[in-house]
Order: sequence, then structure tokens, then C-alpha cells
Amino acid sequence: MDIKSLISALRVELGLEVLAGRGGLDRRVTGASIQKPGLALAGFTEMFRPGRVQVIGRTEIDYLWSLTPDERSKAASHLFGCAPPLVVITRGADVPDQLIAVADQNNVTLLLTGLRSSIFVESLHKFLANRLARVRSIHGVLVDVFGVGVLLIGKSGIGKSECALELIMRGHRLVADDVVDVSKKPPSTIIGAGDELIRHHMEIRGLGIINVKDLFGIAAIRESKQIELVILFEEWTQDKKYDRLGITEQSHEVLGVPLPKAVIPVRPGRSLTSIVEVAARNQLLKIMGHHSAAEFQQRVEEKLYRASRKARNESDPISSKSWLDHREVE
Repeated sequence: MDIKSLISALRVELGLEVLAGRGGLDRRVTGASIQKPGLALAGFTEMFRPGRVQVIGRTEIDYLWSLTPDERSKAASHLFGCAPPLVVITRGADVPDQLIAVADQNNVTLLLTGLRSSIFVESLHKFLANRLARVRSIHGVLVDVFGVGVLLIGKSGIGKSECALELIMRGHRLVADDVVDVSKKPPSTIIGAGDELIRHHMEIRGLGIINVKDLFGIAAIRESKQIELVILFEEWTQDKKYDRLGITEQSHEVLGVPLPKAVIPVRPGRSLTSIVEVAARNQLLKIMGHHSAAEFQQRVEEKLYRASRKARNESDPISSKSWLDHREVE
């Protein structure tokens, strides 16, 4: 991200004032991390990281004012000679003329803000993390169901958009249809948003393109949402065995982050919308530390263990799954 765009976006919010280095407005910030120069002013630049915004606070300013004018110029040369993309002075401090002069000489933009260093660093880091995040587009539908970001995936025509439409009519919210732009927020949060061109729109076969915001109102859409659950729709296959207990945890990787996944077989007569709602509720329980399938398995195993002890026959233990299979046959 270039410095000119950064200043344009944050000038009012962070109270930014350009002091020097207007010739460096085309430089680019390549990292979201913020650095304080510290010992770089004294000539120790081994820990200096290129591409990062440098923030000068009260400690650095007090140090500079303790030096002679020539020493201040030398200290400024140490810092600006490393070619940082941007240097920001916080707390509206009184800036030495030598700092301004050396910034202009090196074409490094020097800004002033009245905010405290901690507040400024937090705000700028959040902004840069969002703007510099790697974005990838994936095919799917993202909906907000009971506050859970649910990503519906599967081959075209399997019913993702129709399911999402019914969820919207039940009061849930659409984030993106067909194309979902996903980005990673460190350390492991995946954010999904709609593509700018088709945002708030859905394609329903037989109807065409509809505008969800116009049809259902502002409460039916969201600009972005954290993805917390992935649901894969696939056609029901008679020969395939599907998970009946939910003990085995499946995952789907997005930008290197494994996300919980559920595979839902699609066949006539199944209410996909209700299943998605239950899956979202179940994911909320898991987040709160309650795993229904695991708790059920534990109760079954305890019952079988007590029964086996009572019969004094522990040589042939029965698993919970085989117990369910036996019950189904009966």
C-alpha cells in the first residue's frame, strides 16, 4: 500500500499532518507490523525491518532533544538512511528541525499525529492488517446463521443458493453468493466478504439475478463475516458410508487454516435449510465446549461397560458404533 493512499484513508481518523518528505508519497508499506526505531537513532540498525512504518514516541523525541544539533542530524541520518516507507511522530510532539530536513533529503514522508503511541499503533496495525491481507476468491455461498459464519460449498447446481435464500427468508443474513473473497487475519481467523461487483446479489436458477438488499432490506445482508464452519453439499451416493455419529472431526483448509467441516448428502426430501441451522447451533455448542456426539458416545460406553461388568463378561467389549448398528438392524 502506498503512503499517499494510507494518508488519504486515515488523515481524519488519526489526525495525520504531513511535515516533510512529500517526495516519498509513492513509497509502499509492505508489512502490517509497526516498529519503533529505538537504537536505530544511535546507529544500531541491525534490527531495522524494511517496509514497516516507524513510530517515534516521547522517549525517542526526548532523546533527540538531549543531543546537540549536529548529533540530531546524525541520528536522523541513521534512521532515514535505512529508507523506511513512513515515519510518524506521536503525541503532537515538538519536532526538531534536523528531523524534518533529513526526511526531505531522503524523500521519506514524515507525519505528525496527536494520538498516543499505543493508540496510534493499534489503529494503524488493524488498518494495515485488513488492507494487506492476502485475498483469495473461492466458489461458494457465505451466510450468517445464528451469528456463525457458514460457508456452503459444492458443485454448481446442487442447491447452495436456494438453501441460502431460504435461510434469508428465515431471518438469517447473506454475506456472499457464488464468489466469496476470503482473507486471513493473523493468527488464524478467516474473513469472508462478497465480491464488489456482485455484492448483495444472488443467482437463482429460473429467476435470474436478484438483489437481496432491495428485496429483504438492510438487515438481510452483511458486508463480511468470520468463517467458522464449512458445509459441503454432495449428491447422495448409495455406496458411500456417511458419518452417523459425528465423532470424527473433519476440516477444510482455507489459506492454510483448517476450518471445521460437515459433509451433507443431498437427496430429495431432505430439508437442507433445517440441517444447516442445526449445524450452526451445534457449532456454537462446540465453541462453548459442549460436543454432543462425544458426550453421547461417552454415555453409551459407560452403559456398555456397566452392562459388561454385570454380566461378568469383559472379553468381548462392544463399541458404541456397533451398538448403534445392532440397534438399527433390530
